Amino acid sequence: MKSLIQQLAAKYQDDCVAIRHHLHAHPELSFEEHETSRFIQEKLKEWGISFQVMAGTGVVGWIEGTDPLSRITALRADMDALPIQEENDVEYRSLKPGVMHACGHDVHTTCLLGAARILQETRDQWRGSVKLIFQPGEEKNPGGASIMIREGVLDNPAPQRIFGMHVHPLLPSGTFSFRGGKVMASADEIYITVKVKGGHAAAPHLSADSILIASQIVLSLQQIVSRNNNPLNPTVLSITSIQGGNTTNVIPSEVKMMGTLRAMDETWRFKAHQLIKDQVETIAAALGGKAEVHIDIGYPFVLNNEDLTEWAKRKAAALMGEEKVEETELRMGAEDFAFYSHRIPACFFRLGVGTESINSNVHTPTFNIDEQAIQHGVAMMAWLAIAED
Repeated sequence: MKSLIQQLAAKYQDDCVAIRHHLHAHPELSFEEHETSRFIQEKLKEWGISFQVMAGTGVVGWIEGTDPLSRITALRADMDALPIQEENDVEYRSLKPGVMHACGHDVHTTCLLGAARILQETRDQWRGSVKLIFQPGEEKNPGGASIMIREGVLDNPAPQRIFGMHVHPLLPSGTFSFRGGKVMASADEIYITVKVKGGHAAAPHLSADSILIASQIVLSLQQIVSRNNNPLNPTVLSITSIQGGNTTNVIPSEVKMMGTLRAMDETWRFKAHQLIKDQVETIAAALGGKAEVHIDIGYPFVLNNEDLTEWAKRKAAALMGEEKVEETELRMGAEDFAFYSHRIPACFFRLGVGTESINSNVHTPTFNIDEQAIQHGVAMMAWLAIAED
């Protein structure tokens, strides 16, 4: 099967590149992936793969091999794009102003479609069943994964394991990386509003200073991590936006701030939420104002099952060669694949798509990939779904 999968991945490479070009040229934002969903459904119909629609635009396919209930594996790909204006000068560049597949979700969807085609074509040669999860809304809270889980994507029948793949432009093309245990951080959005009476900038004694309060809050919040968190427990707390005032001689009555909290421990994560609220409110009150804090709870940390990840790493080496398999670094980025990983054994791994000339990182207007990596991503997804112990 290993050789056959590689042969078919190579055979369908040009078709997969064409699929990727179509998806890249027609990006859609989170939970708006209507054209993408229809395109996926059309491909699955073309290949005779049964499916259902979930979470609005999500698509869940089902392929049965021999002895279909003996083992059920889920493969997941996200579909949504980002609100970024593409700057690449390529024939398949985004046709939608201000929207771009800058995180490689077009590649993920392409690779899962390619793997689905191979699995369907070879279904009489492998054991078990495969759930194909084409998921919306990875880039936006509450995360499409949480919605699909709520609607039963991990039930009826329940998969025993799930794999997800993400492109990595700083990893050499065709290389894969794996890491067991905690691999990516939780992500929560912080919204703070400072409110005061406001007044004339030349008479600060007659009002509280919202800008000063906001400044003190920003500086003070850094101590929550440095003085309350175990230094060995990775955490990031960043305030990324301060908006208040519009002229030189007025102390504004309101200042709004936004930021993010990233953590690798759920107990500490929610303790930090309370510390943030208490500290912000106390500082504002001490300086004569008020503060409102809202924390939009996002994704938990990604937890790769140690045994499954080690198994997948061995199978990846068998498929690609030891030299093409590396260890993934710990990352403070977030992924809603985390929701799956806290429910069933999961493995989230990376596909290298970079070269010396193709190396713009994800979430940038010049992000692109070496498309030779697509056939390797297709082969790996198919292989991990059906490889025997």
